[in-house]
Amino acid sequence: MTTATARSHERRISPVFLAIFAVMAVTGWAVWTGFASSAGLAIFLFVTSAWIVSLCLHEYAHARTALHSGDITVGAKGYLTLNPLAYTHAVLSIILPVLFVIMGGIGLPGGAVFIEQGRIRGRWKHSLISAAGPLANVLFAIVCTAPFWLDALEGVPLAFQYALAFLAFLQVTAALLNFLPVPGLDGYGVVEPWLSYKIKRQIEPYAPYGFFVVIALLFVPAVNGAFFDAIDALMRALGVPELSRYCGSNLYRFWQETPDLCEV
Repeated sequence: MTTATARSHERRISPVFLAIFAVMAVTGWAVWTGFASSAGLAIFLFVTSAWIVSLCLHEYAHARTALHSGDITVGAKGYLTLNPLAYTHAVLSIILPVLFVIMGGIGLPGGAVFIEQGRIRGRWKHSLISAAGPLANVLFAIVCTAPFWLDALEGVPLAFQYALAFLAFLQVTAALLNFLPVPGLDGYGVVEPWLSYKIKRQIEPYAPYGFFVVIALLFVPAVNGAFFDAIDALMRALGVPELSRYCGSNLYRFWQETPDLCEV
């Protein structure tokens, strides 16, 4: 196999990703047309599959940026195929974030692709690689909220509006959490190259626990309130009504009773 052929194979979109994307497209069509007998189930499948697609794009953004920054090994590891099964921690990258959406309704940052840092030269490149993932979530949120802030909702079915609002909420929460400068999250990866060697060595023993500390802090009422106040402000800035996000979240949990004001 020639080098060119090998590289082409390394960047070919995975059938696993295409299958997930197909589920997103079909269920999105079902939500839009009202074809599904249960709007809630259709929204659940659409939002869940779209959330997984966004997780794949998040990790792809890290890998693609790393490739152009000097780590040519990301292709051989399967990171450029958008295959979620190729990630370093499939459970942390896909399963846990999906479970958090189902149980807690927030966009939990996933695991990570393994970047060979020694191949990257320059602090700006290291920072950009870390920022690329959450920036993909930001872009996804902008796409989801475009009909709202462009005032282009005429003709958009109510159920689809609710689904987009909830999906955008997941992207915003994921981006905000990921940009926190806490070890284990991408935000720390952005600032870490600029820290002194001494500080990095002091932080290093606590790095594996940073993610879990953030999750634990979200259960503290004051922290939880401040976090969701920030999310609400961002959602309003993007033109998404609170009711749309609320109804999207409620319809997503199709196994629960839907409030009357959210009936579609």
